[in-house]
Amino acid sequence: MEKVYLDNAATTRIRPEVLACMQEGMEHFYGNPSSTHSFGRAARARIEKARKEIARILNAHPSEIIFTSGGTEADNMALFGAVRDLGVTRIITSKVEHHAVLHTVEYLEKEYGTEVAYVQLDAGGSADPDHLQALLEDPDKKTLVSLMHVNNEVGSITDMDAVAALCKAHGALLHTDAVQSVGHWEWDLENTPVDFLAASAHKFHGPKGVGFLFQRKSHMTTPLIHGGEQERGHRAGTESFHNIIGLEKAFTMAYEDLDKEREQVSAIKNYFMEEVKKAVPGVAFNGWGDHPGKSTYTLVNVRLPLPPAKADMLLFQLDLKGIACSRGSACQSGSQTGSHVLRELLSGEALQQPSLRFSFSVYTTREEIDHVVGVLREFAGS
Repeated sequence: MEKVYLDNAATTRIRPEVLACMQEGMEHFYGNPSSTHSFGRAARARIEKARKEIARILNAHPSEIIFTSGGTEADNMALFGAVRDLGVTRIITSKVEHHAVLHTVEYLEKEYGTEVAYVQLDAGGSADPDHLQALLEDPDKKTLVSLMHVNNEVGSITDMDAVAALCKAHGALLHTDAVQSVGHWEWDLENTPVDFLAASAHKFHGPKGVGFLFQRKSHMTTPLIHGGEQERGHRAGTESFHNIIGLEKAFTMAYEDLDKEREQVSAIKNYFMEEVKKAVPGVAFNGWGDHPGKSTYTLVNVRLPLPPAKADMLLFQLDLKGIACSRGSACQSGSQTGSHVLRELLSGEALQQPSLRFSFSVYTTREEIDHVVGVLREFAGS
């Protein structure tokens, strides 16, 4: 049976070069980076090299890069730190954020009394800039805006330059969950005044269990995890050395070939969409899926014109055929409540129809797309 992996928004296949880099690191740099002997100093120097290289590509200062266990921890660090240390009393976010943001904001509202406001969305799920500006007009509340750059379920893009300009004009801090963006889109943090940015290595062909938080020097916070003085006192715990150097390798490779790989993956996504439209009449794309300037090239959320009874079997049938995709995000796959993102964007019959997220990478081939489209054609027509 042919196996086809189209769930790259959940996690990506690790690059062979990244795996080799990590194996070499574990073999030769096994000293504790906090130790003062030569073994520890060698490991420390390698971690700092990774920090400097990531900062260089992002146009940031190395001291602003804090290594974490992934995007969820980075989001939590930013949100808790803003409320606890920076005097934030109000958070403006949206109802289509990842639950790493939404559940944290709900906790801060309950335990810290933080006011929470939700910005209105346009038809594709991007933040409405006029409503955001209206929410920012209140000058008496120290505000943090938390909006993701690329939505992880439908792929809609928020114009972070415009959001950052609005926040700066109104004296608000800005946090972005850029987990679906970093490694696929350029970031210039010197010229885009984001205060906090979260990233995760396994979304751009790196290892799981490692990411980073960009935290602007002017808005540093105290640790979320207490203990030793690792990460310049911002994040306690012995650094996961092999994961950090794997993160750096995946990060540098992503940006070395970004234009070439974006063109390649964009062509695959466009081919998939055209073939699906031919194979399944009445198919639709959620969010801004069929608007290239408004949606990421890495994924598309497809809504199929099938009755609910048949829809219940769709994901199961695809899995039987060796096809991996998602109904919403991987973090939600075990939930019976459905996608919180689609509930905000769809209603009525459209919400009852099955929606699947297909996400692509440089390893995706046209032959794999043909196999997936053939299965969808067969299932929709049976």
